[in-house]
Amino acid sequence: MKPKIIVYTYLPENLLEKLRQSYQISYYEQLNHPSGQDFMDDLKNAVGLIGSGLQVDEQLLDNAPQLKVVANISTGYNNLNIDELTKQNVMATNTPDILTETTADSIFGLLIATARRIPELDRYVKSGKWQNKIDKNMFGIDVHGKTIGIIGMGRIGGAVAQRAHKGFNMKVLYHNRSQSVQLEKELDAKYCSISELLKESDFVCLMAPLTPETKNLIGKEELKKMKKNAILVNGSRGELIDEEALIESLKNGKIHAAGLDVYKKEPVDKDNQLLKLSNVVTLPHIGSATLETRYEMARLAIKNVIAGINGERPPNLINPEVYK
Repeated sequence: MKPKIIVYTYLPENLLEKLRQSYQISYYEQLNHPSGQDFMDDLKNAVGLIGSGLQVDEQLLDNAPQLKVVANISTGYNNLNIDELTKQNVMATNTPDILTETTADSIFGLLIATARRIPELDRYVKSGKWQNKIDKNMFGIDVHGKTIGIIGMGRIGGAVAQRAHKGFNMKVLYHNRSQSVQLEKELDAKYCSISELLKESDFVCLMAPLTPETKNLIGKEELKKMKKNAILVNGSRGELIDEEALIESLKNGKIHAAGLDVYKKEPVDKDNQLLKLSNVVTLPHIGSATLETRYEMARLAIKNVIAGINGERPPNLINPEVYK
C-alpha cells in the first residue's frame, strides 16, 4: 500500500497528480481545525502532512503515530508546536525565501494604498460622487522622502527596506534581534530601540515573527509614542498588535491610519470595528498570494515532505535535531 499524505490546503492539480503517483492522498482543501472522523481516521496512518494554518500540537500528534514530517506552506510556523514535534521525532519544515519579494511587494503596496487613500478614493469614484475637484479633506500624504521604521528586519523586512530606500528615497530605521551591518551599509539604515523607532517614523511596518516576546508588541503605550500623522502597517501576524488599543488610537486621531494584512482572528469578524473605519485599509492576509509564488511554495513543500518520508534531510528543516 502507498504511504499516506494528508493535504489540507489547496494544491494545483498537476502537483496533486504527481503526488498520487507514489502516495495515497487524503485531500482537504480547507481545514483550520482537526475535526471529523474522516480526518482522524486518515491521521492514524499518515506519514506526512502538507498545508498551512492547521494547529499541529500534542493532541494532533498523539493521534498520528506514523507521522514523519509536516510541511508548512508558509514562512511562518507559529501554528506548529516545534517542541512537541521534536519530542515525537517528527520533522517540521516551511517554505522561506520563495515568497520574500512577492510579500514585500504586497506590504509596500499596502503602505502606499493607505497613505494615498487609494481604496477609499476608488469607492468614491465608483459610487458616482466625483462631480468636481476633490476637497483637501480627501488628500493623502506623501510616501517618498519620509522615514520608515521596520520592526523585524528578516528577509521580507529587508526587501521592504530596499523598496523604501532605493525606490522612494526613504530614511530607514529598524529594530531587530540582531543588527545587519550589510543592510546598514547598503541602505544607510539605522538600528534603534523600538521606542526611538516609534517616535521618529512616519511609517511603522511590523515584519517580526509571532513569539511570546512579540505578542501585543504594539499596545496603548507604544501607539502613544507614534507621531499623530504616522501610519502603522502590519504584514506579519495580527497578534503583534493590541487591536482594541489600535481601534481607540485610530478613532481618536492619535495616529493617522493603518494598513492591515493580518488580524488577531482570521478570517476577521464582520463586526470588527477596524472594518468600519475609513482610515484603515484591510487585506485578507494575501502577502504571498500570487499564482506564481503560491505554486512555487507548494512545490517546495512537496519536496520537503517527500524528503522527510524517504528519511532524507528536507531542504527547509526547522528542527534539525530530529534528522540527526
